[in-house]
Amino acid sequence: MTKKLMKGNDAVAEAAIRSGCRFFAGYPITPQSEILEYLSWRMPEVGGVFLQTESEISGISMVYGAAAAGARAFTSSSGPGFSLMQEGISYIASAELPCVVVDVQRYGSGLADIYTGQGDYWQAVKNGGHGDYRCLVYAPNSVQETVDLMVVAFDKAEEYRNPVLLLSDASIAQMMEPVDFPEMKNHDQDALPWAMKGKGVGQNKRHTSIMYYNLDYDNYLKNKYDKMVENEQRWEEVQTEDAELVLVAYGISSRICEEVVESARKEGMKVGLIRPITLYPFPVKAFENLEHVKYFASVEMSCLSQMIEDVVMASRCRPTYPIRGGMKVYETEEILSAVRDIFAGNAKEVY
Repeated sequence: MTKKLMKGNDAVAEAAIRSGCRFFAGYPITPQSEILEYLSWRMPEVGGVFLQTESEISGISMVYGAAAAGARAFTSSSGPGFSLMQEGISYIASAELPCVVVDVQRYGSGLADIYTGQGDYWQAVKNGGHGDYRCLVYAPNSVQETVDLMVVAFDKAEEYRNPVLLLSDASIAQMMEPVDFPEMKNHDQDALPWAMKGKGVGQNKRHTSIMYYNLDYDNYLKNKYDKMVENEQRWEEVQTEDAELVLVAYGISSRICEEVVESARKEGMKVGLIRPITLYPFPVKAFENLEHVKYFASVEMSCLSQMIEDVVMASRCRPTYPIRGGMKVYETEEILSAVRDIFAGNAKEVY
């Protein structure tokens, strides 16, 4: 293992290299542009391909081609750029090809702004492209976890032959923390029987435009995603054993909520935290042993509380309060004040 002090964006790029990725195509957009800057010199060092494309549409399309040839490939973007990739992600999922897409979330819709936000939840988790497909979605809350989940993402993409999303945010991407990197992984694309090699027929290629007429394919696809839901849920729990109120938060919001839990308990309020590490599949198993919990709160930097519906369903419709954040990172006191209102019965909005 190699420990370095690195910015989140640089770390995710190096983690991709260590995972055996040798193809990147993408377009610069704040707050993820350092990923391209890092890979522009690092990828050639390891004999890989770096392409700065003319658009995000071109980037995801090139990743499609590289994945079809068996390469470990990824792209990255933020906000409006991630929107432009949705059709390509749908095509890659339909072709059952593995790739990784990193979305460094920023705040707002349309052109948006470069500040931290968590408003891409619906687009990532519920799918922004057309048709029946799902993507594994990982949500790191530290630079180290960004590295760890990036390594996992490439392995899971190949295991399920499916796109995998890493949903970061501007705060995680721009902060610097010490990280341990794994040793370099060798990737043999010639060992993949379905990869396009320019000769022969190959095995297990998906011609899905034809297969859609076969009901067996529908069953196969559903079983594939059912397996994902059963086996891939990840989460972290903090002091939920005796909690009356459990906060649910991911990414940078979850780090602040850890402080809130400690502060609330010092004031006599029994508060816990569930941190989803996978947003799809949402970790419903984390809620199975929490029958004693009276209330839940969805804490996210989204004015519409995009995650709250998943929290409500996972909690089996117990009272769930939205704690929203705007175009700035939460202060601990902001969330703590909302927690006090919930315990005092003064919180007016409940889902």
